[in-house]
Amino acid sequence: MQPSRHIYPIEKIISAASYLTAGGAGFIWLIIAALLKKHVTPFLLYHILQSIFLSIAYFLLATFAELVYVILYRIPLINAIPYFINMPIPFFMGLSIVQTITTAIILYLAITAGMGLYSYFPWVSDIINVNMGRK
Repeated sequence: MQPSRHIYPIEKIISAASYLTAGGAGFIWLIIAALLKKHVTPFLLYHILQSIFLSIAYFLLATFAELVYVILYRIPLINAIPYFINMPIPFFMGLSIVQTITTAIILYLAITAGMGLYSYFPWVSDIINVNMGRK
């Protein structure tokens, strides 16, 4: 994580909201900026692209995991594994292990974006940096 220079509060808000809305707020901001022919700062573009990329990756991973769970549910004795992974845990406010990890990652990214930092998520941030010409 590295702090960025000259970040306006609205950029921090849009960056954090982009993670919390699965890239929706950032996508709408990109459309508005294109219609008004405004420049999107590298900080804001980094977080918008990262949130959209992570949302698509999460959707694909969840779809694949659901397919695997359907197969595992049909195998005796192994069908308990998906149950325990998705079982609500009382001291995590009723969230499962997967939901707790996902929520923690989203909050980490949103908080660091709200602080004006370039948050780092392994592999994804590297791809975004290469495509933005930062590394």
